Amino acid sequence: MKTLDDCREAIDEIDNEMLTLLNKRMKVVQRVGEIKKETGGAIYRPEREKAIIDRLVSLNEKEGGLLNYKAIEAIFLEIFAVARNLELPERIAYLGPEGSFTHQAAESRFGAMSDYLSLNSIASVFKTLESGRAKFAVVPIENSRDGIVGETLDLLAKSSMKIVAELYMPIHMSFATKAEKLEDITKIYSKDKGFGQCREFLNEHGLINVELIPVESTAKAAILAAREPNSAAICSHIAAKLYGLPTLFENIEDAIDNTTRFVILSDFKNAVSENDKTSILVRLKDAVEAGSLVRFLQDFEEENINLSKIESRPSRDKGGFGYWFYIDFYGHIDEEKIQKVIQKHKDEVTWLGSYVKGEE
Repeated sequence: MKTLDDCREAIDEIDNEMLTLLNKRMKVVQRVGEIKKETGGAIYRPEREKAIIDRLVSLNEKEGGLLNYKAIEAIFLEIFAVARNLELPERIAYLGPEGSFTHQAAESRFGAMSDYLSLNSIASVFKTLESGRAKFAVVPIENSRDGIVGETLDLLAKSSMKIVAELYMPIHMSFATKAEKLEDITKIYSKDKGFGQCREFLNEHGLINVELIPVESTAKAAILAAREPNSAAICSHIAAKLYGLPTLFENIEDAIDNTTRFVILSDFKNAVSENDKTSILVRLKDAVEAGSLVRFLQDFEEENINLSKIESRPSRDKGGFGYWFYIDFYGHIDEEKIQKVIQKHKDEVTWLGSYVKGEE
């Protein structure tokens, strides 16, 4: 039977082998970067990364490995992020500040080594991406409790940037403060929706009548509360830790399944994979006629295209209450049956991106 020292020695040998193999992989990655630089190919290929992870998960199951899907994904997403920085370092814009949920979503895909640019508004994120000051952008588009993020949809409607990936992230709120007692707290900072998502907690602890001050992000709430002894923040555990704010309670959200969907934006088109989703905006020419939306959707049904979401938004056009529709459906824009529908309505449809379906 092996002793503890024997086990440690075996681990050291395996680590040495892993380092050698990782360096071998990165040398191939460098060549891939050279080829992409010559051809203008995109560095970030979500569909390729998903295919690698799925292949490794399948291999792991066949070999009876101890790692589960999430563990394999976490390890290799970080390897992919390091590899991309070797191929071509890219800047990622996100709705900040550091420690926000959007920042956490960005790091989960682009790793700790990437060059991040924190911005104060979703509009600023779009502007930075469109101007070329960043190659990628990460913004929230939907929350399971509060619904669609209208600003993101409105900006997508006007932008030339495309959705190249999506990811779902559980949202867990913490209550953090430097105050020694709850009764000493005179104000609480959070994002406006943060208060709504933690209403039951505030009621249960007699905090509903304390001054609630909405700020642009939960991370900003942690920054402000860290400066004021008699204040508190409803924020992420990471933000509280980052800004030196002690956490009194964790997971204070009313709904334990609270999840936010984030999208990654850039200027390229993904290749077809076996698990794609497509997002479009639809402005129906005959929207005032009865049944126009039904007739449009029937074309999808006839081609056996499964819709996963439809959301109406004010068009903000002059002359009344016009609407357009945001639609998600399964499949890639280049698939023949999807092209058949899109071409039929090409003057009414704006393509927002086709990307690998995220794991909910």
